[in-house]
Amino acid sequence: MRRKHKIELNDNVKKRFYYSTDQAIEKPFNWKQMWRLLAYMKPYSKTLLPLAIITMLIATGVRLAIPIIIGKYLYDDAIAQKDMDLLTKLAIVVGALYLVSYVANAFRIRWMNMLGQKVIYDLRKHLFSHVQGLSHRFFDQRSAGSILVRIMNDINSLQELFTNGVINLLMDFILLIGIVVILFILSPELATAILIILPLMFFISTSLRRKIRRAWQDVRIKQAMLNSHLNESIQGIRVTQSFTQERENMGFFDRINSENFESWKNATRQNAIFRPFVEMTNAVGTVILIWFGAYLIQVNLTGGSSSLTVGVFISFAFYLGMFWEPISRLGQLYNMLLVGMASSERIFEFLDEKPIVDEKEDAVQIETINGEIEFKDVEFSYDSKRKALNKISLKMEAGQTVALVGHTGSGKTTIANLISRFYDATGGEVLIDGHNIKDISLKSLRSQISVVLQDTFIFSGTINDNIRFGRPTATDEEVKAAAEAVGANAFIERLKNGYETEVEERGNVLSVGERQLISFARALLADPSIIILDEATASIDTETEMQIQQALKQLLKGRTAIIIAHRLSTIREADNIIVLDHGNIMEQGNHDQLMNHEGIYYRLVKAQFTMLDVS
Repeated sequence: MRRKHKIELNDNVKKRFYYSTDQAIEKPFNWKQMWRLLAYMKPYSKTLLPLAIITMLIATGVRLAIPIIIGKYLYDDAIAQKDMDLLTKLAIVVGALYLVSYVANAFRIRWMNMLGQKVIYDLRKHLFSHVQGLSHRFFDQRSAGSILVRIMNDINSLQELFTNGVINLLMDFILLIGIVVILFILSPELATAILIILPLMFFISTSLRRKIRRAWQDVRIKQAMLNSHLNESIQGIRVTQSFTQERENMGFFDRINSENFESWKNATRQNAIFRPFVEMTNAVGTVILIWFGAYLIQVNLTGGSSSLTVGVFISFAFYLGMFWEPISRLGQLYNMLLVGMASSERIFEFLDEKPIVDEKEDAVQIETINGEIEFKDVEFSYDSKRKALNKISLKMEAGQTVALVGHTGSGKTTIANLISRFYDATGGEVLIDGHNIKDISLKSLRSQISVVLQDTFIFSGTINDNIRFGRPTATDEEVKAAAEAVGANAFIERLKNGYETEVEERGNVLSVGERQLISFARALLADPSIIILDEATASIDTETEMQIQQALKQLLKGRTAIIIAHRLSTIREADNIIVLDHGNIMEQGNHDQLMNHEGIYYRLVKAQFTMLDVS
C-alpha cells in the first residue's frame, strides 16, 4: 500500500508540472507568427538567400523545359520525322540541361545549408541571451529541463525548415504553377480531366491539419517533461540512492518515456496518412491520363477535333509524374511547417516574456556605490497573497556590517533579493546612496554587489576560471591574492594542478567547504561595494569559519555587508543586527544591546547554545 501511494503522488506531481509549465498552446496556424520566424533570414537577404533563390529558379526552369523537348520536339519532330541531325542536337541539349540542373542544385543545397545553420545559430543565441535577462520569478516557475528543451530541441526542430523547407516550398510552388500552365497549353481537355480530383484532395488534406499540429505540440510537451525529469533525477541521484527510491524513480521515468514514445508514434502516424493519400491520387490521375489520353490520340489519328499527339502525350506523362512529386513534398513541407509552428510558439512564448524587473531607458549609471542602503515602508509578496515583507523601514550606513536574523520565512533572503534587485518591491522604496534602486541601471548596480549563497554554484572549468568569474580581467596574481585572503589558497595549492585544476559540473570533486571558500574568493575578487552573505558559512566547519571570520574583518572594511545567518555565533560582531518575524522588524541593535534587552534575539541565542550543549 505504501509503494502504491508513492506512485500516485508522483502522478500528481507529473500532472501539476504538465499543466503549470508546458500547456498546449491552442492557436490556429498563424502565418504572421511564421513570418516572424522567417524574419531571422533577413540578415542574409543580400547574400546567401538570393544566391539560393537564383540557383533554385535555374534548376526549376530546366526541369520544366526538359519534358517538352523530349516529348513534343524529340519524339514528334525528330523521331517521327526520322531527322537524325535534329535528334542528335536535342540529345546534346537535354544532356547539357541535366548538367546545368545538377550544378544549380548542388550550389542551392550548399548555400541553403549555410543559411539554415546561420539562422539556427542566431535564433539560439537570441533566445539564450533573452532568457539570461529574465527575472528570477521566470526561473522560479519553470524547470531547467523545460527551458533546455526550448533552447535545444525546439530550435533544432526548425533546422530542416530553414535549410530545405523555405526554398523547397518556393521551388515546389513555382514548379506546380509552371506544370499546370504548360499542361493547359498542351491539352486543356486532358489537363482538366486529370486535375479535377485536386479539390477533393485539398479538402481532405485540410481536415488533417489540426490533428497533425496538435500531435506535434504534444510531442514537444512530452519532451519537456522527459528532459525535466532527467535533469532532476541526475542532480538528485544521491538523494534517490540514499532513500532507495531507484525503483519508484524508474517507474516514473518509464511512464514519462512511454508517453513520449506514444506522442511520437501518434505524430508520425498522422504524418504517414498524407503521403499514401497523395500516391493514391497520383494513381487515379495516371489512370485518367492513360484512358482519356489514349481516347484523344485516337480521335486525333482519325481526323477528329483533338490535337493530342503521341509526343504531347509523352510530355504529359513526364509532367504528371513531376506534378505529384511537389504535391507530395508540399504535404511533407506542410508537416514541417506544423512542427515549426509548434516549436516557434514555444520559442516565442519565452521571447515574449518580459522581465518583471525592467530597466528604465534613462537609468542612472553609477560608477562607484558608497553602500548606503535604505528601505522606506517596503512591502513585497511573491504570489500576491502572502506578504514576505510588511512595510518595513530600515537604514544601513555605508561600510556597516548588518546581520539579518529570524526564523525561516521571516523575510531575510527577500531583503537581500530586493537589494540586488532580483525582484522589485511591490510597495515603498529601496534606496542606495539616496537613489531609488529602480532608477539605477542593472549592470552598474549588480556589478558592485557580490552575493555568496549557502548552495554555491561551481562552473565547469578550472578553479582559476571560477574565482575569476566575477571579474574576467583579473590577473593570476589577483586571483591568488583573493584566494589567500579567504584561506582557500592552502587547499588549492595541494591539488595536483593547483589553480588550473579542472572541476567537474557543480564542483563535485571539491568538498562543500572548499566550494564555499572558492565562492568567497570569487565574491571578493569582484571588489564589490556591497557584499551579501546568505547563509554563506552554514556548510563550513568551525575551524574554517573562524579563519573566514578573521579574513572578513579586514576585507569588509569600507564595504557594506549584509549577513544572513542561522548560526548566530557568526554575527556577534555585526554593527547592527535586525531581527525579523513574518516580514516585520521586531528588534534591532548590536549583539550586546539585544542580549541585554532579553527579547527574541536573546531567546534565539539561548536556544541555540542550549542545543549545542545538549549535542
